[in-house]
This record gives sequence, C-alpha cells and structure tokens, in this order.
Amino acid sequence: MFGFIKRFLGDNNEAEVKRMYGIVDTINSHEAALQSLTDDRLAGYTKKFREHLANGETLEDILPEAYAVCREASRRVLGMRHFDAQMVGGICLHEGKIAEMRTGEGKTLVATLPTYLNALTGKGVHVVTVNEYLAGRDSEWMGHLYHFLGLTTGLIRHDMDFPERKMAYAADITYGTNNEFGFDYLRDNMVIYEEQMVQRPLHYAIVDEVDSILIDEARTPLIISGPGQKSTDKYVVMARAVATLKEGEDYTVDEKQKTVAPADEAVAKIEKIIGIDNLYAPENIELSHCFTASLRAKAIMKRDRDYVVRDDEIVIVDEFTGRLMDGRRYSDGLHQAIEAKEGVKVQRQSQTLASITFQNYFRMYGKLSGMTGTAKTEEDEFLKIYKLPVIVVPTNRKVQRIDEPDVIYKTKKAKYRAVGQAVSEIHKTGQPILIGTTSITQSEELSAILRKNGIEHNVLNAKFHEKEADIIKDAGQMNAVTIATNMAGRGTDIVLGDGVKELGGLYILGTERHESRRIDNQLRGRAGRQGDPGVSKFYLSLEDDLLRLFASDNISSIMDRLGMDENDPIEHKLITRSIEHAQKKVEARNFDIRKHVLEYDDVMNQQREVIYKERRKILLGDNLKENILFMVSEIIRQQMDQYANAKLYPEEWTLDGLIEDAEKTYAPKGLLVKDELEKLSRDELEEFLMKTAEDAYQQREDAFGEENMRELEKVVMLRVVDNRWMEHLDHMDMLREGINLRAYGQRNPLVEYKIEALDMFEEMERLIQNDIANLMYRVQVVRQEEQQLQDRLATARASHGDESSDAEVKKSPVRKGNEPGRNDPCPCGSGKKYKNCHGRDK
Repeated sequence: MFGFIKRFLGDNNEAEVKRMYGIVDTINSHEAALQSLTDDRLAGYTKKFREHLANGETLEDILPEAYAVCREASRRVLGMRHFDAQMVGGICLHEGKIAEMRTGEGKTLVATLPTYLNALTGKGVHVVTVNEYLAGRDSEWMGHLYHFLGLTTGLIRHDMDFPERKMAYAADITYGTNNEFGFDYLRDNMVIYEEQMVQRPLHYAIVDEVDSILIDEARTPLIISGPGQKSTDKYVVMARAVATLKEGEDYTVDEKQKTVAPADEAVAKIEKIIGIDNLYAPENIELSHCFTASLRAKAIMKRDRDYVVRDDEIVIVDEFTGRLMDGRRYSDGLHQAIEAKEGVKVQRQSQTLASITFQNYFRMYGKLSGMTGTAKTEEDEFLKIYKLPVIVVPTNRKVQRIDEPDVIYKTKKAKYRAVGQAVSEIHKTGQPILIGTTSITQSEELSAILRKNGIEHNVLNAKFHEKEADIIKDAGQMNAVTIATNMAGRGTDIVLGDGVKELGGLYILGTERHESRRIDNQLRGRAGRQGDPGVSKFYLSLEDDLLRLFASDNISSIMDRLGMDENDPIEHKLITRSIEHAQKKVEARNFDIRKHVLEYDDVMNQQREVIYKERRKILLGDNLKENILFMVSEIIRQQMDQYANAKLYPEEWTLDGLIEDAEKTYAPKGLLVKDELEKLSRDELEEFLMKTAEDAYQQREDAFGEENMRELEKVVMLRVVDNRWMEHLDHMDMLREGINLRAYGQRNPLVEYKIEALDMFEEMERLIQNDIANLMYRVQVVRQEEQQLQDRLATARASHGDESSDAEVKKSPVRKGNEPGRNDPCPCGSGKKYKNCHGRDK
C-alpha cells in the first residue's frame, strides 16, 4: 500500500530534506557569533538552554542555536565540524525518524546533535549500539564533547555491578547495547525494593544500526531464565537415535520455510531404537517434543553457520552480522538438541522468569529514532511496527563507487576458482580487497584458496570478532586482503591508505548474495566513503542458497540453451534484477513472519504491561494493608456465593464448608461456630466474616510490629506476583506451541490464542489474590543470624509451591559493633542506605 501511494503522490523524501536544509541555514547563521566566544561562555549555553526550557520554550525553539553550539564545541574539542548533511541527519533523529546515511558519513558525530539537545531536558538519553566495543568507544570519544558542554555520560557494560549501573543510568546520556538496556528493564521489574531499580522512565533513544537491532534481532526475544528441573538425558538418547535417519528417506527438508517433516517410517525407527510403542502417546509428550527439536537440530542447524562450538558450549551466530550472540540460547529445546548433537554438555532446559521482544521494548520510549546506512528497503516495516519514517540523507560528497553487474557460474567450485583468480590479479596491482561471505564455512574455504595462491590475508568472522576493529581499520591499506562474514554494523570506517585512491580505491568482492538486500548494500557501502573511489562486484553460482531456492530456474535454462561451460560466467543487468526480485520475495516473507510473531507477542505484552504496572504500584506503595484487606473481602464474597448463595434459603447454606474454607485463610481455628452463624442474616454473616478477617490481621500486625508488617506485605505480594507470572509464562508458551493446530478445525489460531490467553490471565489474577491472602495470614517472621533478606527471598521464590504450607520470611537483625556509616548500604541486604533502613532511629 505504501509503495502504491508513493507511485502516485511522489516520494516525500526530497521535500523533507529541502525543509531540513532550511533549518540548517538558520543553524549556520549562529556560527560566526559563536566562534568568537571563550570556551566558558560557549559551555555556558547549556545552562541558558535549560532556563529557556524551564520557562516554557520547546526543544524545537532552541534547536538551531543548540545545534550550532554543539557543532562549535565539537570543532574545538574533537577537531570535527559537522557538515550540513550531518546537520540534516541530526534533525531527522530529533524528529523521531530514521536517518539513512551512507557508510563514512559520520553517523557517530551526527548523533551528538539530538543527544545534546534532548539531554537538556534532564530526563536522560539512551544511545543504543550493537556491541559493547562501539558503546565504549563512542561514550569515551563523544564524552569529551558532552563534558565540555557540562553534561554527564554513562556506559552500561555487561560486567558492571549495581552501583555503577545505577550511576550510569542517572547520567544525562547513557551508552549501551540493546541487550543490556532490555535486560535491565526486565530486571527492574523483578526487584524487591524500589532502590534496586536502575533505569529511569524511558524517555528518548537513538538506535545505531537501527535495521540490525529493530529488524534482524527483533525475531529473538530477550529472556531472563532460571534453572529448570527436567532431566536432559532424553536429548542425548534422541540425538543418537536421530543420527541414524537419512534425508529423503526418513525425512524431508523445506529449505525455503526452514522446516523439516519426518516420514511415518522414521517415527517407527525412533520408537524401536528408544524402546517405546507410541512416540505421540500422551505419556511420551516430552519425548515427542525432544524428537522434533533433535530432528531440526540435525537437518536444519549447521555448525559454523548457525552456531559455533566454543569452550564446550554452543554459541549462536547472528546470521545478519556474523557476530557471536553470547548468553543467547535457542528456545523450545532446540539449544539442548544441538548440544546433544555436538557432544557437549547439555544444559538444563530453563524456566522463563521474564521476557520481552525488542519491538515491544523500544516502542515504550517516549521518542525513538535511529540511523543506519541501509533502511529504505525496510521502510514499510519501520512504519508499520515502529511508526518510524525513513529519510535518505544526501551524501556530503558525490558517491564515486562503481557497482559492477553480478557474474554467475554454474557451480560453487567454478565460482571459487574465479574468485581466487580475480583476487590474484587485483592483488598484483596493490589495490586493497574486501571479500564478503555469508558464513564462517565459506570464509574458511576462501581462506584456504588464498593460502594456496600464496596471498596473505586477514579473516574476520564470528570466531575472530574480538579483533574486529583492528582488522577492519587496516582493510583499506595498500595490498590488504580481508575476508569478512556479513559486514553489517561493523561500526569502524575503512580509511584508504596512501596511493590507494589512484588504484581505484577499495575493491569489494561479494561471494554470495544475502537474502536481505540491506546486508549486500552494507558490504558495498564499505567502499566509496566520503567521495572516495571504489568498486563492488558479486561472484555467484547457481548452487548458492538464494539462487538455488528462489531464482535459479530461469538463469539455469538460459545457460543450458547457450551451451555454457561451468567455467563460463553469465553477466547481465537483467540477471542482477532477477536476483534482487528474489531478495524482495524473501524479505516480504520474513516481514510476514516477524509481523506474525509480533501479533502473538502483543497479546503477551498487554498482559506484561498490566502485571508490571501492578507490580510497580506494590513496589512504590508505603502501606498495602488496604489492598490486602480488599483481596480478603473479594475472597469472602466468593465464599458467600459458594456456601451461602443469595438464591438459597438459609437452611440450604453449607456453613460447615464455609467455616472450613475460612479457617484455611483468615479465620483462627475454633472462632467460627456454626450455631452462632446460623442466627445471622446473609449481610450480617458477610460483615461478621470481614470483621473476623480484619481483627485477625490486626492481631498479626500487633505481634510483628507495624514497620515489619508493612515490609512483609510488600515482600509477600511481590513474591506471589512473580511466582504466578513465571508460571503463567510457561503456560502461555505451551499454549503458543500448539495453537496453530486450531487451523485444522477452521478456527483462527490468533483469535483462539487471544481468547484463551485472557481466560488464563484472569485465572492467574484470581490465584494471585488467593495466594497473597493465604500467605499474609500464615507467614512467620523469624530472626536469624548470617542470612541476608535477598537470599531468603530467592529461596522462598524458588520453593513456593503448595499454598497450604507455611512459608517463612526471616528478617536480618541490626548488628552492633562494626556499625556501617549512615550512607553505607544497610547490611540487611535491602538495597537501602543504612540511615533509611535499620539505622533510621540511630
């Protein structure tokens, strides 16, 4: 639809860029006056801008002057003056758009403009990068500029402790990776005390390599998990059984859809090997699930393409960036199946404690923007999912790179021979070459060919990504040959060495088309930086995955009719267009898959928002007594409906059952006497039960002390909410796994999912209410030395099960002797300062 409108109304990009250049003219008008100022007076503008905002002016009102101040400060501190094109990019970002800027156009510097402007509000700006190296580099590099202007910066790293992390989020500007920001959000919604939260409300984010983070990584949710209880032995047994199966005979693989289907004969073989009668019998549900995962691990998941084996662990490789995804695991038992297949230690299947997709995390920011070299091809998705328009920012200098047509060979072997020969010939001239591959295996195959030809080279893939910056930095030097897997988001410019421009600049040699045009464009974009010369060319074969699955028939028939030898290439712009058409088909299919996943996750997200909102109310509440007594009143109403229904005569009431039920929760044993209850009307009975519950609660409060009771209320409520939410996540996963089968009954799986998810959520809320009431009347507070509150709560969380059992929450004593300072953390482990906790009355 969006493309249809553009064809008839024209593309708005040109008009938008023209409008922004008008703002740039205003920015430039401030430059001469600012250049004459001292450093102190220039830095003093930050205070002046904040005063303007406090007096009711908007960020748009001060934007031209603020951007001019930031540019002048950058010129003095960093030795870099923003080009007008970079100013346009900065305006795009402030307006909540995506700025598509070619490689080498200085996106890191562009981000300083909206970062500075939006940080003036004091609400915090998050600059999101794809890896910790870039976050650290940019925060240190650009930090000099922000510090000059009187702003504070913070950096979120994976290995930071709590005080460092909280301080980093309190800064005006915080750098970090998408994973760290997302995980901190989830962890903040699992804490016991408000002081343990690190993030402030999500105000404004600038996402670097926005397509990589918001599209490529959006398929995999962030999950915080704990150890599960299920045995992993079945994965080892199943891996051995599945290893005996043969493709084509026992199962078929659909490479386009990335699915595998077992034949009936294969199921019979598996049943015989592991000694069971029916794999799909109800008692074998775990085994059948394990079989599905193990067969997928064998048939679809490839070592050194989808994952690597490192230090006896399976580490996922990001198919778009070629980077290792440390800490991420495949779900639904697939990771365990791969571990068993590769013979490494099989980790226990984990229980989900909290999860969120990147789509739903980043949509929570008040304002979101992003920058990348390649976003226009995915503009429809950015608009539909994130409401982010894409603006293509003109380059500062005209692009000089020559993009040659693709050449196609019949076989991979012929293609590799041609690549080896081409590299040898180009290398003789001294021109640097960057060879792009789509997998680790392909990188290593090409490396072997180059070694055989005596050509020195560097290899950059997931196995060596820690050397990434150094390898890429030198890729533009004379005689350099570099093999790189998926150049997406490398974040380091390739600067040409002396004399390289005269040789034609950097030569980009692609060895396979990626299913996403963006990744190919990112590879090409490494040459031709800032008006430099450059060349790009792709060498393909009909055996490449993309061509074999989506575009080989027509091309193959042309080659056969022409009687071409496998070493004869076909080169024509028509072929290149045919390949791009195939890529568009794959991109559209992938978008549909991501959209489908998001539709289901949106259901989960609505529930997550409700739970986290309620949880935060508990966390921030000072006195939750009324909330708990309200829950008790609801329980009493339910009991009245069940045992003393208004539609029944009093002699038909089941008072014995009512007494028994009440004594399980709020009524002391023996207090409720049937003969006395029979004398009461229905309203009097309900009122008497409520008075009984209130008196019992007050007695517990008198026994524990008011302060302890308030703390206990909060701890118990949070613990119950967390436990029931974790249980609900498991149930939702199981529902999601089997819901597509409803389609066979002519029912819409998504509609069915929404209906059942709502029923499950309402049941969870009822159980939360009952659990809290039960525990508050039964929990015991015990003083015990040597144990901190957080440790006890973690144990209580893990062991909570039978609602009828007594739970213990033990309170740490205040120690004498080595008493902490008033501003030190309280030794009880609450996360509060000593003066605000056990040192309050000292």
